[in-house]
Amino acid sequence: MPGRLRDKVAVITGAGMGMGREAAVLFAEEGARVVVADIDARAAKETVERVEQAGGQALAVVGDVAVEADVRRMIDEGARRFGRLDILYNNAGVLWKDRDRSVLETDEPSWDRVIAINLKSVFWVTKHGIPELRKAGGGSIILMGSVSALAGFTRAQDAYTAAKGALISLTKSLAIQFAKDRIRCNVIHPGIVDTPLQAPYLTPAIRKEFETGIPLGRIAHPREIAYVALFLASDESSFMTGAELVVDGGFTAG
Repeated sequence: MPGRLRDKVAVITGAGMGMGREAAVLFAEEGARVVVADIDARAAKETVERVEQAGGQALAVVGDVAVEADVRRMIDEGARRFGRLDILYNNAGVLWKDRDRSVLETDEPSWDRVIAINLKSVFWVTKHGIPELRKAGGGSIILMGSVSALAGFTRAQDAYTAAKGALISLTKSLAIQFAKDRIRCNVIHPGIVDTPLQAPYLTPAIRKEFETGIPLGRIAHPREIAYVALFLASDESSFMTGAELVVDGGFTAG
């Protein structure tokens, strides 16, 4: 019977679609109550409806994860509604291949916004979420990295790559700082995932190129990443902190 997250409360950023929505539904199926954080109110509401259809409980909180005041409010709303927080899943991110390119091509506003959403957001979520995890007696922090932090690509996305690389160092710092509080922090590095964020760029030719370069021969499904997050959120990973989990179909092993 499901229950790997029974009695736990999870905050999931960017939970309005894609991997975040899949994680919200999966976590709920496993017994968690979910704080669905997203900048898109309609998308957040739709995820809450999906959670409730699965028999779970969820709260939609709307705001910009790059803005400290918004994050503080969303964390506070979640803690008030459910009485505690146990899991901070920093899933929110942007992948703008049309604006975020090589250092020679990316303008300052695009650089700043990509860094703010992909990196600074984690700073705010952990700053305001860790005190709630301490109150709960410990918890799990999950960061969403990328294989882009582990390998260079000819199609450069240098702001995204820099942000995801920084998350590796932040993961290790948080893991060491808060181990005494029974708070763990780990990072997932997905490869290419079939999400609405990727859809505009996945032409048949590019999809084929990715599939050819991945040893398992296909692009990942969002739920496959959600299952890795579920493991890190659960007590099954209770002796794991400061770790990087690569989920890329074997791409970086080549």
